[in-house]
Amino acid sequence: MKVDASTVLRELPLALSELPPVAIATEDDGDGAIPAELREWLVRLRLLDGVPFAYLVADSELLPPESIRWFYVDRRWTDALVQGALAVGTVNSDDRTQLSNQYPQVRAELDNEERNLRRQAGSNRYAGEAGPISGFLLRSQAVSGWPALHVRAFSIDPGPDADEARVPEDQPGRMRLLRLERLAPAVLLCLFDGVPMVVHLEEPRQGVQFGFDATGDDENVRATLRPRDATTFDYLPGAPVDVPFRAGATGVVDIQQLERRLKDRAGSGAADGLDSSEYALQLVRFPFRQVFGDPAPTPVRFVFRPTVSYQAMVDQVFRTEGL
Repeated sequence: MKVDASTVLRELPLALSELPPVAIATEDDGDGAIPAELREWLVRLRLLDGVPFAYLVADSELLPPESIRWFYVDRRWTDALVQGALAVGTVNSDDRTQLSNQYPQVRAELDNEERNLRRQAGSNRYAGEAGPISGFLLRSQAVSGWPALHVRAFSIDPGPDADEARVPEDQPGRMRLLRLERLAPAVLLCLFDGVPMVVHLEEPRQGVQFGFDATGDDENVRATLRPRDATTFDYLPGAPVDVPFRAGATGVVDIQQLERRLKDRAGSGAADGLDSSEYALQLVRFPFRQVFGDPAPTPVRFVFRPTVSYQAMVDQVFRTEGL
């Protein structure tokens, strides 16, 4: 089938900007046109569970180290995937005819159950027409270093202090995660129920973390640390402190020499150097958050960019100016 690129660029953002409403279902998720167990398996298949990675990323150069790639899911492709899985059980033309007649009802049930795959036990079920699915693939050391990486998506800008406590997942501005899974030690796949405006990636907040600002790799790694004021916890002016490593042990910090360097810059209440609490104060690192998206409406002429509000772009570029 021949596809006109200009038509796709003109119609795709208009379709993605119209998000269907999500209703709350009260009935249980029992058997329907297909058994509940089979329906759950098909929903997972629809969310690319079990699909070979080579079908998602055709070449490793498309996902180089320390990169993130944004995309949307073509439902025609996932519908064909589900139809192919169901067609395995057909034997003759009568079976295929019966499957073709039942598939609209099967698809409607999959649309309803798609949003409920990650819902918490005992919570209300979601229903309604299925909307667009977008997502990203992240290949980074952050994925392997923090397996419990937090991912939050919003249809409106929540501000710098947004987290699970202030914006729960069932709030209107918060978008649901349909899938969040590590496909490899350093590769993370995430699927959203809709097209987000802002996405937050944040290190987990469990426990206490110590760290430095490192550059280079292997034997050429170099680390620095910005000293903090012991009373205000603000960073002190001046150049950062070079972090010393032990001789013959690459990557192992010489904590005694580092303590002496920090004492000269940060000072100490003790005569013999930094005590344990003052030392921890200098080394502690708060969880970092990476924000993707531009809260301000920024019209652009390129459709596949995750840093734009689709609604603002559609209104100004496609409906006002034209393509």
